[in-house]
Amino acid sequence: MCAKHRIDRETIGLGYGFLGVLGFSLTLPATRVAVVKLDPTIVGLGRAIIAAFLAVIVLWANHQRRPARKHWRGLIIVAAGVVLAFPLLSAWAMQQLPAAHGAVVLALMPLATALAGSIIVRERPSRRFWLASITGSITVIVFAIFSGAGQMQWADVVLLGAGMAAAISYAEGGRLARILGGWQVICWALVIAAPVLSVPFAKAVLQHGLVASPTAWLGFGYVSIISQLLAFFPWYQGLAIGGVARVGQMQLLKPFLTILASAILLGEAIAPFTLIAAMIVVTSVAIGRTSAIQRN
Repeated sequence: MCAKHRIDRETIGLGYGFLGVLGFSLTLPATRVAVVKLDPTIVGLGRAIIAAFLAVIVLWANHQRRPARKHWRGLIIVAAGVVLAFPLLSAWAMQQLPAAHGAVVLALMPLATALAGSIIVRERPSRRFWLASITGSITVIVFAIFSGAGQMQWADVVLLGAGMAAAISYAEGGRLARILGGWQVICWALVIAAPVLSVPFAKAVLQHGLVASPTAWLGFGYVSIISQLLAFFPWYQGLAIGGVARVGQMQLLKPFLTILASAILLGEAIAPFTLIAAMIVVTSVAIGRTSAIQRN
């Protein structure tokens, strides 16, 4: 009965994780649409300001008390990664790279999330899991090379750094979500970060202005409401229930969802062997789903 209960919880966690990844999958193309007319600093920091305002409403409406002081260090780590570093760095990188190219660079995030989970949450994935994760990551990278992603650029390095910061924040957020709850973690992280971000955001607005096309504002609205807030609700809940390493592998699906979105929204081409690569990645995720992971 206990094993069945554990499996059921892991399945539920994966379901939550997929919903989060589905929301995140449009982040890069939406960011690219936004930064065509808006300054990257405005997009990168402004999305957090808008999301923080909504987070305050959510916390107030649910009568949430301020987290205990012992949890603030973890919330600051979450805020530093997914509220500051990833949004700002990815917005700058999306001025230099196609959205599909950027999605490929972030293909290492699932592996990085698993590594961060093993350190922060002290999960111990089996060798079979690591082989499946590495296979999935290599598949996405090889797919990138053959799909014409091009050579590494400085923007790729920046985006890779953004991904590593997010991976650490995912692991820390998954740990905190077991205590505070999934949506509470991102809401409190946004509230903590908002005062720090408000000054540079205001300076960017004064310097660059807020004149943009409706399409740019639509992209900005998506990354503010969905990418920076709502997608994190199921994501952190999934990490808490199903485990950081296992649920983190759902991110392997994100490049293909992003590439599909890029084709629809931006007219970017899809390579003919995308389906084959996607099937290999799905298989890797399935193997990881059934691989043993020791959790504390």
